[in-house]
Amino acid sequence: MRTRMNVYFPPEILRQLIDLADRKHISRSSIVEAAVMSFLSPDGADRSEAAFTRRLDRLSRQIQRLERDLTISTETLALFVRFWLTVTPQLPPEAHAAAQTKGRERFQSFVEALAQRLERGKSLLREIPEDINASFSQRANDGEDGKLSATPGDKRI
Repeated sequence: MRTRMNVYFPPEILRQLIDLADRKHISRSSIVEAAVMSFLSPDGADRSEAAFTRRLDRLSRQIQRLERDLTISTETLALFVRFWLTVTPQLPPEAHAAAQTKGRERFQSFVEALAQRLERGKSLLREIPEDINASFSQRANDGEDGKLSATPGDKRI
């Protein structure tokens, strides 16, 4: 059911409305109804703004995850270097050449293992929370205080 409504247009707009109705072979009421519906519905700018807002929110969440992952990576590296420097004794000068050769071999093995993990899509950052939860659960079951150990007798790094 439709309700009748009288509207007044300036002569130029009325001429454009009549011309469009004649060209498209549709009623004037249909054109006016479509125009009013278009005016009442969100316009293209509002839809674009909403889409941009959703994209910006998604990008913000991705940046937060990247910052978290970078913090984990940085802290992991710093902790490893600190631990390694603490527990590794200095080599005598006559052992340097052999140590460098062995170091190159071990580094090459490391790079190959890294390449394999990346090819399979594995991520240490995704495994860390699982390992931490499992470690804390195990320590809680064993009655330990849950702190990391650098050496068997040391409770802190």
